[in-house]
Amino acid sequence: MAREAEPSRILIFGGTGYIGKHIARASVAFGHPTCIYARPPSPQTRPSNLDLWREFRSTGIRIIERFVPSDFGCEEDKIMPLPPFEEVLEKKRKIRRATEAAGIPFTFVATNCLAAYFINVLLHPHSPHDEIVVYGDGEAKAVLNYEEDVGKYTIKVANDPRACNRVVSYRPKPNIISQHQLISLWEEKTGRSFKRVYVPEKDLVKLSQTLPPPENIPVSILHSVFVKGDLMSYEIDDDDLEVSTMYPEMQLTTIDQLLDIFLTDPPEPARAAFG
Repeated sequence: MAREAEPSRILIFGGTGYIGKHIARASVAFGHPTCIYARPPSPQTRPSNLDLWREFRSTGIRIIERFVPSDFGCEEDKIMPLPPFEEVLEKKRKIRRATEAAGIPFTFVATNCLAAYFINVLLHPHSPHDEIVVYGDGEAKAVLNYEEDVGKYTIKVANDPRACNRVVSYRPKPNIISQHQLISLWEEKTGRSFKRVYVPEKDLVKLSQTLPPPENIPVSILHSVFVKGDLMSYEIDDDDLEVSTMYPEMQLTTIDQLLDIFLTDPPEPARAAFG
């Protein structure tokens, strides 16, 4: 009988960060020896983060106390946003080109929007209010993926030979949604009606030009994702890799299901900026 391959070792940069903790938990759940780089605790570290460190150590995760910035998000080779966001993506492109030129085996993942994060940004479900801001005309489609799913899918593709030297997109059809569709779904679930306050595209463009860095980056991201619809501006061909079709056996959390979670056990708003 052939021996099963031993689980590969996983190293995660930013493993205690907003999305890193989900990837770390998924790695352990799939049985991988896991090591993370993380910012050392300080007197300003929140108690919840200290609890996370204790949780990770109890599950056998090795923690190396060193701060290394990490990132996630869009397919930077396929979009051209406003200059502040474009500068961020250009730095990522340089890392990608250097990795390719060095012949280092890679898998780049385009996770798109982190759903719980952006539901908090767009709907503010934790605070009482009667208005919801709509960026642009509210019709552009975006892709919102639940953070726990992103963690699980990322560990799966990290160990999948099909993903070697490829880009993998996270674009499951149930999670493609416009601002208007998201707000209407939330109204249906809460039984409330919200006044929609529109921020025109020209206002976001002007803010991207007048706000100082790094404050001009978030408005540029909002413009790219929710006004231009950059995440859905290109086609995924049959030869491209998309996680929900690669792993149809995995249970996916849809936007509809995630809003149900927000009704019963809402995820805490993140402090991390998305710029």
